[in-house]
Amino acid sequence: MQAIRSLLVVLDPEHAHSLALARAKLIAGVTQAHLHLLMCDAHHDHSALLTLLKQQLHDDGFSASAEQAWEGSLEKTIIKVQQSEGCGLVIKQHRHESALKRFLLTPNDWKLLRHCPCAVLMVKSERPWSHGVILAAVDVGNADGEHRQLHAAIVEHGFDIARLAKGDLHVIAAHPSPMLSAPDPTFQRSETIEARYREQCLAFQAEFEIDHAHLHIAEGPADVLIPFTAQKLNAAVTVIGTVARTGVAGALIGNTAEVVLDTLESDVLVLKTDAIVAHLEELARG
Repeated sequence: MQAIRSLLVVLDPEHAHSLALARAKLIAGVTQAHLHLLMCDAHHDHSALLTLLKQQLHDDGFSASAEQAWEGSLEKTIIKVQQSEGCGLVIKQHRHESALKRFLLTPNDWKLLRHCPCAVLMVKSERPWSHGVILAAVDVGNADGEHRQLHAAIVEHGFDIARLAKGDLHVIAAHPSPMLSAPDPTFQRSETIEARYREQCLAFQAEFEIDHAHLHIAEGPADVLIPFTAQKLNAAVTVIGTVARTGVAGALIGNTAEVVLDTLESDVLVLKTDAIVAHLEELARG
């Protein structure tokens, strides 16, 4: 988080009060990152508002710029500007869509998570981050190189946010139910599965000084356990990630991230592996 030098703040033409801008100011106030405001609208001129917001940010000591653009769709506009401005984080207020609409059409926020070549922070509430709980969700059951890299990034970003907000970092890992038919006896009993997962968490526990009271390992599907744990802890931010192969699948985010985006009450930071970012950047340039 500290290494991000430029934030892309997506403003909503229909809502004057921007939760995304409030979060961006909080982050930039600590990291000194530049704020680039983006209004995605093809029909109305927002130049006066953008000039006012930019001036207010300058008066408050922030580095800021602003533009209005439209490239045929919301996610395409955001990605084009993110690439041209070199922004390392996109901040956008989440807009919940009905189950029927989600069934008929892929929500814009899901498209953005799937295709954006950088981290995305979806802002869901006005609740302050200060002294709150930051929840990092990891999938330690997958221990390949890409997943290990992603686990480290998730916990590191969670730790950065916790330090920024003077909050507490907690980590959640969901493990599968026992299977009597599993060839490995470890996966035939809940106790041995949990012990294996705890062992795989030791490295980042030691690095970030996460004690067992702040590590939550439970049996069940991740898309259920992550929102349950976030609600139980009253988390202010949940950090999650995605891993996919390059090629066609490289542009697809896992269903877990999409499902929890709509069920979590906290803000949601979604991270991707370097391989996915590189592939999506290539697609964006094409």
